[in-house]
Amino acid sequence: MQFRNSEQRYGLVAVIMHWLVAITVIGLFMLGVWMTSLTLYHPWYVRAPYLHKSIGLLLFVVMILRLVWRLLNPPPAPLPTYTRFERVTAALVHGGLYLLLFAVMIAGYLISTADGHSVESFGWFTLPATITSIPDQEDVAGEIHEVLAFILIGLAVLHAAAALKHHFIDRDNTLRRIVGR
Repeated sequence: MQFRNSEQRYGLVAVIMHWLVAITVIGLFMLGVWMTSLTLYHPWYVRAPYLHKSIGLLLFVVMILRLVWRLLNPPPAPLPTYTRFERVTAALVHGGLYLLLFAVMIAGYLISTADGHSVESFGWFTLPATITSIPDQEDVAGEIHEVLAFILIGLAVLHAAAALKHHFIDRDNTLRRIVGR
């Protein structure tokens, strides 16, 4: 498999980043849903949010790298069998996924830094609190974070369903191109 994208398929870097982000987003979503149900005395009450924030910050770094990689190394051309509707929908969904990912992470940052404290990722690096003056910042950002996370997962499910439709119904190479075959 080639390192960079070609006209026909995604390269190794794009494939790895795609699946790393997908698995991480699903894991963070499940962790987020679970940790909001924890009681004050649960052993994971402090550890789960720390893990969620640390992984979220690393995901932010990966998404910046992924966006730069995508700008420097364009994705493969759409398959000639795609209809105009499929091309437009795919572009909108991909753009929506990127936008939602960054919006969810920014809202998470605003939750974590609302009290003026920085947020760290596994002790490797720290992101300072820069915006702390929004009224009810933690609550407002928390609501936005949760709603956008559910929308993001819904859009990701639609994205996966479209890939499966292309693989099993249309029998084209859409899924194979991002799986690495």
